[in-house]
Amino acid sequence: MPSAAKNATAASTPTGPTTLQRVRDGSGLLTAAALRRLDDELPWYRELPGEDRSWVGLVAQSGITAFVTWFADPASSPHAVSDIFAAAPTDLTRSISLQHTLQLVRIVVEVVETHSDQLAIPGGERDLREAVLRYSREVAFSAAEVYARAAEVRGAWDARLEALVVDAIIRGDSDNSVRSRVAALGWTGHGSVLVMVGTTTSPLDDVRAAELRRVTRRAAADALVGIQGDRIVLVLGGEGDLVAAANSLLPRFGPGPVIIGPAMPGLEDAPRSAAAALAGLRAAPAWPQAPRPVLADELLPERVLTGDHEARRTLVRQAYTPLFEATGAVLETLSAYLATGRSLEAAARDLYVHPNTVRYRLRKVAELTGWDPLDARESFVLQVALAVGRLSTSR
Repeated sequence: MPSAAKNATAASTPTGPTTLQRVRDGSGLLTAAALRRLDDELPWYRELPGEDRSWVGLVAQSGITAFVTWFADPASSPHAVSDIFAAAPTDLTRSISLQHTLQLVRIVVEVVETHSDQLAIPGGERDLREAVLRYSREVAFSAAEVYARAAEVRGAWDARLEALVVDAIIRGDSDNSVRSRVAALGWTGHGSVLVMVGTTTSPLDDVRAAELRRVTRRAAADALVGIQGDRIVLVLGGEGDLVAAANSLLPRFGPGPVIIGPAMPGLEDAPRSAAAALAGLRAAPAWPQAPRPVLADELLPERVLTGDHEARRTLVRQAYTPLFEATGAVLETLSAYLATGRSLEAAARDLYVHPNTVRYRLRKVAELTGWDPLDARESFVLQVALAVGRLSTSR
C-alpha cells in the first residue's frame, strides 16, 4: 500500500492519530469543564479550603492527562493511573473521602463523554467513550488503593499513638500532651473511665490486634487498647455501664486472671484505675477462687500482701475507720467474732451478750462497710482491714 494511502487509513481510524491529537488538544477544555462541573454539582468541593480545592483540581487535571497518555497506546496496561493521585499530598485523603473521590471520577468521565463528539473524528465517538469508561474503571480501582494505603498508614500511626497514650496512663501521666493525643484518637471524654487488664496465651498478631480494637470500640463509646507483649490493657470510657462493657470483652483474653479497675470520673483519673487493675493482676494468684473477671477492689487483701499502699489506705478508709468511729461496740464485736473462729456463740460468751446481739452488731458491720462478716470471703477482707487499721493507728 502506498504511504499516502496508509496515512489516510490511519487518519480515518477512530483511535488513530487524528482522534488522539484532537483529544490532546482538548485536554485543557476538558479540565476547565470538569472544574466547572465540580463547582456546580458538589457541595463538599465548594466547602473545601482554597488549598484543598487546588489539589482536587490538580487531581482532575492529572486524570485527564493520564487518560490522554494511555489513549495513545490503549493496548498497554494503564500502570500510570496511580500517578494521578501521586500529585496530591497524602493528607488530602483526610479532607475528601473515597466516596467524594469516586464522584470526582464520575464527573471527569461524564465531561469527556459529553465532549466526545467534539474531540473524536466522525465515527470515532463510540470508541472514545468506551476507552473513557474502561479507563475510569482503572481510576476507581486506583482511588480505592490510594485510600486503602492511606488508611493502613493512619492505622499504624494511630496504633503507635494509642500505645503511647496507654503507656502514659499506666505511668500516671495526666498532662496536656496526653489529653491532646487522646483527642487525636477520637476520645470524646463523656462519662466515666475504667481500665481492664489481663493476659493472652500468646502475643497478638496484627490481625488479632485489629480485631480486638474493633470489638473494644463497639463495646464502649470511648476505648483505647494497649498490647504489651502478652498483656492487654483496655481503657474504656463513656456514659453507659462500663463494667458490663468490660465483661463483654472477657472472651478476648487468655485463661488467666482478668481485672477491672474502679471507675473514675474522667481520663485524668484513669491512672488510678490502671494502678489498681495492675496491682490486682499481680495479687490475683493469691485468690485462686476469684471470679473472672474480678474487680480490683475485690482483691484488696491480696493487694495489701503485695505491698499495695493504695489498697491498704482503701481498706482503712472503707472498713476500719467506719467501725472505729461507730458506737455500740461494733468494732469490739467484730474482733471477738473473728478471734473465736467466726462463732456467734463463742463471741457472745466472750462479750457477755446474747448471740442475737452479736448477730445484730455484725449486720451493723455490713451496713457500715459493705462487707458481710457472715460471708467467709468478706470476713477475711474485714480481718485484714482490722489488722492494717490497727497497724496504722499504732504508729
